[in-house]
Amino acid sequence: MPKVETATHNSSLNKSALLVHELQLGDRLSQCVHSKRRADFSLMLAMLTDDVREHSQFFIPKTSIKEENSSNDFFRKTFHLPPKAPLAIKDLSEINNFSQANIVEQRNFSDIQLKNTLMPLPLSFRDNKAHIPTSVLTDSSNHCQQRYRANLTKKSDEENSKQTLLNRPAFFNAKAWLDNIQTTLVNATNVQLHTA
Repeated sequence: MPKVETATHNSSLNKSALLVHELQLGDRLSQCVHSKRRADFSLMLAMLTDDVREHSQFFIPKTSIKEENSSNDFFRKTFHLPPKAPLAIKDLSEINNFSQANIVEQRNFSDIQLKNTLMPLPLSFRDNKAHIPTSVLTDSSNHCQQRYRANLTKKSDEENSKQTLLNRPAFFNAKAWLDNIQTTLVNATNVQLHTA
């Protein structure tokens, strides 16, 4: 019967009595496989901890990375990359950058690619998630179109006047209201006494 070498009896293994991951076993698992010692192999696997998060394939050592060295701008400077392509144009004058008809007419496609690599064009004309194209809007019902226009005007009115009646906090003077009710009750009882 082959001798079973356990983690607690071997000095080359980790000093703790708990066998956490297979790296503590060294090459003993592969030796068991090559020498066809199935019982030893099963025993060593059974001695590993039940917590899978402690196994070596899930254990990644923590390294200290400085925040400034892991930013996108740092890598763009290091590798001499152009600025990243903006999502949308910022003003209408940038539309002229998309005018490439003359270059296409002369069949200088490499110029277009080089120009876009050096100074990337915006990916879209608009960066507005709430925008609905007119082709989609015209296919919708009249009720849907009216509601969309009402929402647009409502949003523009809210932007123009920051303090609308609906947004203004309601002021309620409870003490004055109770005083008015009390005086009304007193006056009502006085009127009833005088008429009786």
